Amino acid sequence: MIRTTTRRARWLLAAAALLLVAAVVVIVVVTRGDDRPEGPAATPTATSTTPTSAPESSAPSSTAPSSAAPSSTSTPAPTVPPAVPAGLLGVDVETIPTDQPVVALTFDAGASSAGLPSILATLAEEDVEATFFLTGDWAAANPDGVAAIRAGGHRVGNHSMTHPHLPALSDAALRDEVVGAQEAIRAAGADPRPLFRFPFGDRDDRTIAAVNDLGYVAVRWTVDTLGWQGTAGGRSAQSVADRVLAALQPGEIVLMHVGSNPDDGTTFDADALPQMIDRIRAAGYGFVTLDALLGS
Repeated sequence: MIRTTTRRARWLLAAAALLLVAAVVVIVVVTRGDDRPEGPAATPTATSTTPTSAPESSAPSSTAPSSAAPSSTSTPAPTVPPAVPAGLLGVDVETIPTDQPVVALTFDAGASSAGLPSILATLAEEDVEATFFLTGDWAAANPDGVAAIRAGGHRVGNHSMTHPHLPALSDAALRDEVVGAQEAIRAAGADPRPLFRFPFGDRDDRTIAAVNDLGYVAVRWTVDTLGWQGTAGGRSAQSVADRVLAALQPGEIVLMHVGSNPDDGTTFDADALPQMIDRIRAAGYGFVTLDALLGS
């Protein structure tokens, strides 16, 4: 009996020991499981500090606040004058340098716009493109006229802001005239660069150099129709056309005016334009804008 009891006690002690060991193992396993991260986001890896899958451009931008680099729209780029072709520097061009039978019709606009509707209608009907030299004052007062000129596919040039005698002005005042007109014309919807015509054709070496420095080619004319003189000057639509045909040559630049004579209200340049175009074509000539000076 005593042996049986002793043997049973040993078995109970062994079982208790086994239960104790099992309990310790369970506690250790559970504790270790609680310490482990629950998902891949918390797993520290080498790629968590070096995002090889991110775009290369993202790394530099993260080192500086976005406000440190202003956008292109917040600070307008400085306006750089276009380069004047070397062969056109220091001269007031009187003809397009070509042996081709072409004529450039040009119109100055600095006073009224009385002849403009008729001129644009004739050019459209005859499918002819011309060049219009605008003063800044005229462009500001006639934005619809500027729009109509551009809608007709015509070229625009700079004729100063207020149409003064430029050689009488200081360098600063001359610059204001040219740049002021440029900005007024651009505000009206056209860009006059790089063509410039001196008011009254009045220029000298200093003023030609000044407009060249501002990125403009100085353009004079081959023949002035003198239509602007009106009846008091003995002019007529016929005399206007006759003067142009008498001076006909390759590269001829014809000077006309958009406005009317202030004394009699005549618009001889506009009136003469249809027959002028017909007679020039009959002589075997075509028409170009002054972009032909620039090779375009």
